[in-house]
Amino acid sequence: MTAGDMPLTAAVEWRLRLSRLSPGARMVLFVGALTLVKLLVAAWTPLASDEALYWRYSKHLAAGFIDHPFVNPSMIRLGTAVFGDTPLGVRVCAVLLSLPASWALGRAARLLFDDAALARTAVVYFNLTLVMSIGSLVATSDQAVVAATCFLLLFLAQMQSSGRGAWWLAIGATFGLGLCSKYTTAFFGVSILLWLLAMRENRRWFATPWPWLGGLVALAVFSPVLVWNAQHHWASLVYQSGRLTVYIWTFRYLGELLAAVTILATPPIFVLGCIGLATPSSRPRSESSRGLLIAMIAPMMVYFIWHATHERVQGNWPEPAYPAFAVAAAYACHHSRHGSATLDLVGKLAARIAAPFGLALAVLAYAEATTGFLPLGRHDPRTRVLGIGWTTVGEEIDRLRARAGARVILTTDYTLASLTQLYLPSSTPVVQISDRVRWSNEPAPSPQLFQGRALYVCKNACSKLSKVQARFDSVTPVAALRQDASTGAGPLYHVYEVSGPKAPVLDPPTRIYGADHEDR
Repeated sequence: MTAGDMPLTAAVEWRLRLSRLSPGARMVLFVGALTLVKLLVAAWTPLASDEALYWRYSKHLAAGFIDHPFVNPSMIRLGTAVFGDTPLGVRVCAVLLSLPASWALGRAARLLFDDAALARTAVVYFNLTLVMSIGSLVATSDQAVVAATCFLLLFLAQMQSSGRGAWWLAIGATFGLGLCSKYTTAFFGVSILLWLLAMRENRRWFATPWPWLGGLVALAVFSPVLVWNAQHHWASLVYQSGRLTVYIWTFRYLGELLAAVTILATPPIFVLGCIGLATPSSRPRSESSRGLLIAMIAPMMVYFIWHATHERVQGNWPEPAYPAFAVAAAYACHHSRHGSATLDLVGKLAARIAAPFGLALAVLAYAEATTGFLPLGRHDPRTRVLGIGWTTVGEEIDRLRARAGARVILTTDYTLASLTQLYLPSSTPVVQISDRVRWSNEPAPSPQLFQGRALYVCKNACSKLSKVQARFDSVTPVAALRQDASTGAGPLYHVYEVSGPKAPVLDPPTRIYGADHEDR
């Protein structure tokens, strides 16, 4: 044997070892290896602006915050307690959530369709959607709500399979925990109601106390968030209701929504999911299970389609629909028979390429996120999505602060308030002038901070500069900082020196803006 034969021999040996493993063991090995890779990528890439926001929230935990409840900041607090204020510390819990979520989804698929191979395929597809392969790297509320959705689907499947009413208590607890992760979970209340009404065998539950007891459990779990909102002028309700206001009707965002859903599912899995949802089953139990999958997706997507007729739907908003969609894709791969030669051919082709396509897409994204090997220059989305260059920006802002003798840094943008606080080398407080209810869980800044010199930082057009000029005698530009000076990518941050307050510097905490319509 030559030295050149050794790598080939080792590869063959590993392949033989893998072939001896059971299909279930290979699935577990795949999910575990993918999770390990995600942990490495999570540790290597800078934080996104939303992650910086939740990191700042985590320093002053409470039952509620203006935009989302407490679960994600609590997970970040736990991760940073172990790994410090690092990207890995912020993200570790979000990444590791994919393990119990995968188990719950696989168990749910097995119960719904009584097919172990289908369940394994569902877990693989779930992990290869961009929602999980890439989305679970980002420590936002989406990872917590997706995990809660997997367990909600599991307990609904347990209830259907066993016929035991006690599972409604677990359904209620999980529904409440999902609401404590993200308010999008509320759509599943409609989903469960529609499923019970649509399936004749499920209507009997309305005559039992179990669903109503489950609702009380959900309310009890969610009650701390309600109490917080009652104490803060129903801030979340006012904020989120801003998304319901229609200012103009347009169809420009419908195509964006379809593209985002297709890409986040990965195209082959998207095709399979659509086939699985659209193809009836000849078995009554499978039809009830398929009805549950449809119900878990339809109300949410109907709303987002309506929302897209007047405003952009962010790609992460429909993420709780993807667990059921992954199961539907696995159902199409294993059980659906559509009676159309063309559709059969499309389904077989999609099933053949789904796993390698999803894996290749994930590897490409991991490589780009960690190395930026694609020469995208000014158009590099890493700079827009991640905090590329913010270490230098934070150091430069701190240098300007020290030179001016400023005791506080002001902004009118919550992303800047978070990123600056995260990347600022010193412990100088960073205070957002507007949207004060967002920071109501933090100690109120001392009025003395605003008596001397301060710095004001804004982004690009600085549309709120006039608000600062109305509150200070002197507002003088001192610097403009490009986020990634090496490539010219990213926003341009303007730094002003301000002094001489002539009006209350901070907005009152009772002034609450609706989401999407606040001009920051």
